[in-house]
Amino acid sequence: MKSAVGVAALAGPVRSFAEAAAPQVGAWRLPAQGEVRMIENSFVRMPDGVKLAVQLWLPANADRHPAPVVVEYIPYRKRDRYRAYDMFWGKVLAQYGVGYARLETRGSGDSTGLLTDEYLPSEQHDAATAIAWLAAQPWCNGSVGMRGVSWGGFSTLQAAALAPPALKAIMPMCASDMRYTDDAHYVGGAFALTGLKWATSMKVVMAGPPDPQVTGEAWRSEWKKRLDATPAIAARWLSHQTNDAFWRQGSVALDWDAIRCPVYVIGGLVDSYGNEIPRLLASLKVPRKGLYGPWRHGYPQPATPGPALDWAWEEVRWWRHWLMGEETGIMADPMLRAYMPDATAAQVRPGPIPGRWIAQPAWPSPNIIARTLHFGRGGLHDAPQPAEAVRITGDRIVGLGKVEWAPFAPTELPKEQSADDARSVVFDTPALVAAVEILGAPTLRVRVSSDRPVAHLAVRLCEVTPAGQSWLVSYGVLNLTHRGGHEHPAPLEPGRAYDVEIPLNFTAHRFPPGARIRAALSESLWPLVWPSPEVATLSVDLAETRLALPVRAPPEREAPMPIALSPPPPEDPKGWPVMDITEAGGEARVAETWPNASSEVADIGETVSGGGPNVVLSMRAGEPLSCAWSADQSAGLQRPGWDVSIRATVSVRATATDFIVEERTWAVLNGQGVADVKHSATIPRVMM
Repeated sequence: MKSAVGVAALAGPVRSFAEAAAPQVGAWRLPAQGEVRMIENSFVRMPDGVKLAVQLWLPANADRHPAPVVVEYIPYRKRDRYRAYDMFWGKVLAQYGVGYARLETRGSGDSTGLLTDEYLPSEQHDAATAIAWLAAQPWCNGSVGMRGVSWGGFSTLQAAALAPPALKAIMPMCASDMRYTDDAHYVGGAFALTGLKWATSMKVVMAGPPDPQVTGEAWRSEWKKRLDATPAIAARWLSHQTNDAFWRQGSVALDWDAIRCPVYVIGGLVDSYGNEIPRLLASLKVPRKGLYGPWRHGYPQPATPGPALDWAWEEVRWWRHWLMGEETGIMADPMLRAYMPDATAAQVRPGPIPGRWIAQPAWPSPNIIARTLHFGRGGLHDAPQPAEAVRITGDRIVGLGKVEWAPFAPTELPKEQSADDARSVVFDTPALVAAVEILGAPTLRVRVSSDRPVAHLAVRLCEVTPAGQSWLVSYGVLNLTHRGGHEHPAPLEPGRAYDVEIPLNFTAHRFPPGARIRAALSESLWPLVWPSPEVATLSVDLAETRLALPVRAPPEREAPMPIALSPPPPEDPKGWPVMDITEAGGEARVAETWPNASSEVADIGETVSGGGPNVVLSMRAGEPLSCAWSADQSAGLQRPGWDVSIRATVSVRATATDFIVEERTWAVLNGQGVADVKHSATIPRVMM
């Protein structure tokens, strides 16, 4: 059912960020800009009666000349909080002949129904229904694409796995094909700090109200249903500590053949969603491309720390090729383009990162060869070393230089690593005579034993400069009870040696001449992941331990980058969180506080505000059961006569056998409390 609440003609073209700054390159050119028509809100009816709200941007002549449409499908309020992003991309795409549909998941924004978790099967089937609805509209040529960042990237991959007939191509960005191993909740089989932060933010998303200007008087009853149904989401996610059916649902890597349309997968060097890029390129059988840029979690434009790309050019080129049958030359380009940095983002923060774009014609690439570095005699060597063992004891806090899994601001980037290196067992190469470039996922193969049944092992790959500074390039963590896989953990037999493989995150980096490559080993990384229940001491057999680096031999001539570069937007430090890290009396404390921010949504007369997730994290060295985490998030929506505020908190502590989780959500309307929902749970630790 289609119910247009408002239709507006948008006068004048929208220029992409880089059009005025840099000429486009390559043979293909963007088409002439046309007028755009916006439909403020329509509803797509699902088979069970739920209505999904959708905002549309169409070429003004689409009624006479039907156009393809690209859908972005997320639960983040299109009407107000995300309106600026949607307005920008809707206008950019539609002016070049590609319609844009911003669809809200059930129970979010102005859609009816309930939102009770991420990536539910109902959400995926709703997407397929909405795609069919879009394709059937008289202004659509029958071809639909799907794109999105983060949740939108997940929903894009998951919808494609259902193979709806009208879905002709997709563009997932900063998302994952494996929910347990490569999302925010767990890292290497250990409970992740980002899981706590995301649970707190998710509670606010689930508790948001519909807009009375769209929903009418029913908005109060719909909001009450949402508040009443808001689950103890942190406890739910922590109740699934292994890669069970809960996480396997929606993990498209379990069935590559289900995706039958072309895929352009995109990630960022400073983000943590990059491991899916090589998997998708290597495993899918459909036409595919990949892009790995120098940015954080978000679109390639605007992109920080940058350099950014003139993304309108590339994205329109993709959609017009697959949705309109126009030969744009995009599939003649190399399969993977990646940014090869000359420094880490932390070294040059807030950026941009110095480096260059490189191209790989295919993936896996024949010109990337594993270079094996052997451990021993205090260093990393190209040849095996004599037998030697080292002990790693988890009685020191290592990881304060790498607090955040997915940095969203320069203050969340990894710090210089020397302090953590001093508390780890480190191994360096000699100073490099020639530069070494890596592109891929390094791998640590280690023979290790533990004196406790549960223990972690973490490895950090760093560049050590001639001046002695240590900068994080990649890392890996493994809960050693997950050594045989994440589905069925098994306790360690104290004193028994195990051969274990720990993958590090996919990355690109150029180690310059004179630098040293460092591998730093520790029992864990705190507070990136929750600590083992007891202080464990590991014994590592160095003769059976090696690090494989994916070394790239640069070609004599690099394929030129066809997408024009764009300067990243300036960053305002006032919008960055403050990260306060202290150590005193053997206790470490991390307090991260985001500024309370507000912005005007002028065209609907509303102010959106909020802050977080703010966290307080503490632990005493050598006392893992003293670990305590807490987080809070707030959000506000204000206009005359309608003042909504929501706040959520989550805290986690643990005994040797259980996690204890406390959750709370408040909602206030015009100064009066309308909900105060509390949940408490005690959850057994499953070898974690």
